[in-house]
Formats: sequence, C-alpha cells, structure tokens
Amino acid sequence: MIRTIIFDFDGTIADTLPEIFELYNKYADDFNLPEITRKEAEELRNKSAFEIIRSFGISVIKLPSIANKIRRELNSSITQIKIFKGMTEVFKAIKDKGLQLGLLTSNSQENVEKYLKFHKIKLFDFVHSEKNLFGKSNTLGKLIRKYSLEKEKTIYVGDEVRDIDACRDNGIKIISVTWGFNTKEILKKNKPDYLIKKPNEILTIMDKMTRSRNFVNKYK
Repeated sequence: MIRTIIFDFDGTIADTLPEIFELYNKYADDFNLPEITRKEAEELRNKSAFEIIRSFGISVIKLPSIANKIRRELNSSITQIKIFKGMTEVFKAIKDKGLQLGLLTSNSQENVEKYLKFHKIKLFDFVHSEKNLFGKSNTLGKLIRKYSLEKEKTIYVGDEVRDIDACRDNGIKIISVTWGFNTKEILKKNKPDYLIKKPNEILTIMDKMTRSRNFVNKYK
C-alpha cells in the first residue's frame, strides 16, 4: 500500500517549459549555443536529456552555468506560470487519504516555494531541491534515505525519461505523465509502471492499488 507520493515540479506540476525555452533562447548567444525554434522544441520532446545535449553539442561544463542563469531569471516570472489543471485537486485528495506528499526538483528551492505560496498550496510534507541535472537517481536515493521512506510504499510522479530511470535505479514505482516534457511515445518506450494523460488518473491508480496489489496500468 502506498504511503508517500513524490512529485516532480517542472512539467509535472508547473508548466514552466515554454518559459524555460524562451530563457534559453534569450541567453543562447551568451553561451555560444544555437537558438531553438518552436518546431525544434517540440521535436526535443521525443528525446532524452542526454540525446538533447548530444544533438546540440552542449558541453557538460557549460550546463550548470546555463541552468543557474535560467533558474535565476525564472524567479521573476515564476508566479505567472500556470499550474496544470486539476493538480491542486489531486494534492488535496491525496492529503485527504492521509498520505505523505513530497516534491523533488532540480529547480531552485526559492522558485518552488514562491510558486507554491502564490498558488496557496500548503499541502507538501517536504520539498527537496538539488541542482544536479543528471544525478536524479542519486538525488532520489538521498531523499529516500533522508525521510526514511519505504520503497515499496513510495511512488513518484514525473514527466521525463530520466524520472523513469531514477525510479528504476532506486526500486520504486513511477507514474509517468504525458502533459510535460517528454511525449507519450518515448515514455511508453521506456516502460514506466503507469502512464497517464490526466491528473485525476493519479487518484484512480491510488484507489486501484489500494484494492489490488496486482493492479497494472495498461497505458490507456
């Protein structure tokens, strides 16, 4: 039975991706990188993070500087970014079930807390931020140890292939959502435990998992 649900932030709760792409283009020249068209941005949704870096020839050394610049700039517009429809209701329902609610992000702690405060969301038991873009497996493992979470009673909700990999590395189940960065096709290819199109399906999965340990999402 699930006791803890951990959510990703960018692309899962907050629709930050359009703003992130705009900020990337704004500072691309500063880092000697090519700008991204809307068509290219859409095509990137079918690639993993490592594939994106290879295709653009972005140096791993440059990544922290680029990411930090975007995080700082995002702070001024974070409250203008919409929350995906239905997510607030999902959070409330999860808490009503007596479950622990957590958030794991590579965005800054300041940005996330500012966003949650603006949207009057005070339901999270913990918010954990680490700026390691490609160490999500280690970060998730650290979070599990920090809060003494039972892996078999913990589930993660995220929008990227790297979320699937991190959960698989740490032995916890994942619900992949199709409204974020990666597309349904590439997520399905990487075989998450559950794949959903709408936020309220999270609650359906929780209810069915409670009633049956053998419940398997059939990728509707």
